[in-house]
Amino acid sequence: MSADHPSASDHPLRPLLAPRSIALVGASARAGSFGAAIVEQVRDGGFRGRVHAVNPNHDRVAGLACQPSLAALPEAVDLAVLAVGNHRLEEQLDAAIAAGAGAAAIFASGYLEGDRDPPLLERLRAKARAARLPICGGNCMGFHNHESGAWICGYPVAQGSRRSSRPGPITFITHSGTAFGSMMDCGGSLSFNLVVSAGQEIATTAADYMDYALTLASTRVIALFLETVRDPAGFVAALAKAAARDVPVVALKVGRTAEAARLARSHSGAIAGNDAAFDAIRDRFGVIRVDTLDELAASAALLALPKRAVAGGLAAITDSGGERAMLVDLAADAAVPFARIDATTRERLAARLEHGLEPVNPCDAWGTRESFKDVFGACFEALINDPDSALGVFFADIRTGRFISETYVDLCVDIAARAAKPVALATNISIARHAELAQRLSDGGVPVLAGTAEALRAVSAALAYRDFRARAPMTPPPPPDPATVAAWRRRLARGDTLGEVEGLALLADFGLATAPAILVESRGQALAAAKRLGYPLVAKTATAGIDHKADVGGVKLGIDDDDALAAAYDDLARRLGARVTVAAMAEPGVELALGVDIDPQFGPLVMVGAGGGLIELLRDARFALAPFDAATAGRLIDGLRLRPLLDGWRGAAAADRDALADAVARFSVLAAELGDVINEIDANPLIAGPHGCVAVDALVIGRQTKT
Repeated sequence: MSADHPSASDHPLRPLLAPRSIALVGASARAGSFGAAIVEQVRDGGFRGRVHAVNPNHDRVAGLACQPSLAALPEAVDLAVLAVGNHRLEEQLDAAIAAGAGAAAIFASGYLEGDRDPPLLERLRAKARAARLPICGGNCMGFHNHESGAWICGYPVAQGSRRSSRPGPITFITHSGTAFGSMMDCGGSLSFNLVVSAGQEIATTAADYMDYALTLASTRVIALFLETVRDPAGFVAALAKAAARDVPVVALKVGRTAEAARLARSHSGAIAGNDAAFDAIRDRFGVIRVDTLDELAASAALLALPKRAVAGGLAAITDSGGERAMLVDLAADAAVPFARIDATTRERLAARLEHGLEPVNPCDAWGTRESFKDVFGACFEALINDPDSALGVFFADIRTGRFISETYVDLCVDIAARAAKPVALATNISIARHAELAQRLSDGGVPVLAGTAEALRAVSAALAYRDFRARAPMTPPPPPDPATVAAWRRRLARGDTLGEVEGLALLADFGLATAPAILVESRGQALAAAKRLGYPLVAKTATAGIDHKADVGGVKLGIDDDDALAAAYDDLARRLGARVTVAAMAEPGVELALGVDIDPQFGPLVMVGAGGGLIELLRDARFALAPFDAATAGRLIDGLRLRPLLDGWRGAAAADRDALADAVARFSVLAAELGDVINEIDANPLIAGPHGCVAVDALVIGRQTKT
């Protein structure tokens, strides 16, 4: 391996995932027992290293000499597999550490009734940390490493997992034990090099397994089923490494709802975390997020191909006019574009299609069955080779034993071997019997995507990853000079709530355009401020403790002259207090809001969303990790439901989107530089107009820090 792609043999998880010697503690000769299944799985995987059985109640287990304890073994093993109950976990982990084991696997839950403080899981974690011992589990299913032949699992979950001299391209890491088994039992649809049930991650997290997988040359995609992220820094580092090595990551992250998060905690002690933060991580590193296991399987299968989607849209062929209409409807729902084929491609299609069939994409090529093999082959290849085709998918409900299905399989394998673009076959019904055909397709480099919606989700994933790879390197705006940043840090660390004028000054120092504003405490000062600012003006209460001024009638807009200003000031002073902010009116535009959420795992997140009084009502917001550049800000803005308003609505002038994106990016730099000394900051509203973007109000609450 090259210096920037170190061998797995040098990785800290090598003793765990690719051991040279294994001790099976709790190995048993009793048929059907967990201890017997552990031995069987090790043998089924074709493990070529040394295997020791440990059980004081047996002399031999499945032909293996049995030792009474780990201390009695003739060597210090790489991996101690602790197939014992919770009541024996601590003593056996102590024994493994004392015997010099390099790693351990724990299947039991780690929960003891009437346990003492600290509880068993915390005691195990502390022991592992002190010994620098990698551990798979607890409360896990184990792992299958097809690179090393180490199958460490005591459950009959891998019927479809087969020993192979050429490992597959997919690494799957999961917090769901059931998903561990079901994904491996998908017949020929998926092919793995490494599958890990991470469990409670006592000592080794999903991030560690990802890091290991990225040392394997066979890894072309990483699929994740996550309940939480227990090592945020390690997770971010692994994602950055995956992006640098062009390894797509597909993630099913549960816990989006409060109830799902609660169940995740009760299930495995997970803390589901802030879902907005996970979405921000997803965007930063090009992670493909899916919602179901079917989508996870389909997306991983397509992204595992060595060929990547190119510019353009989907090229699709089918043998059903009705199913084509369904495909078109679902593609619109999924925002998957079809390739806009050119005149040459249309001519090639027309030359082969029977009379009455349109030379379009997606193409229904089924006629009277005469020469259907040649027709479908020529048409599918013409579609794939069109300049606007990013990838090709053959939509057909293949079924084992049908000669038409077998013909489609042969066509796809043949065309995929010649095509420069990815080729897949998708079924419109996911429960059709096609396992044998799927295996033939997989062996020929053509993934089977089961289900129309799932296939389109996979296509969307391939196009999204293509677009991620095409992004320019991120270059956030520069921060202010260090002295300015330091001064604001000192000011905010006092924990005070800044007044509006001071809050706007903070935004201005970080490069955001702000409405000129003056704090006044009398009618005379208000009139003097008007001479400096000019009309029209706005007057707003500046009384401390009123954070949402409009809710209490604390904002007066469109003040055109001295009389109107005097009346406005008098009313505000009488009802809410003498302190008033007088500010220049911004030009009309679209109101947005900016804010910062300090995520406990990943740090400052910037929110951009609908502003003014609509922020709570619409909940139209997007988040990104700070800091970021204007291109990232532009993607956030484009994801808002209010986005069409920025282009002009019912005769309104279009907003300056570039100025808005620049303001959001500069706000992200503020969040990154000052996030740890801010409890709350909102720029609301931020008005995007045709001639720029202006912050007209700011709420800033510092976070008191120890000096």
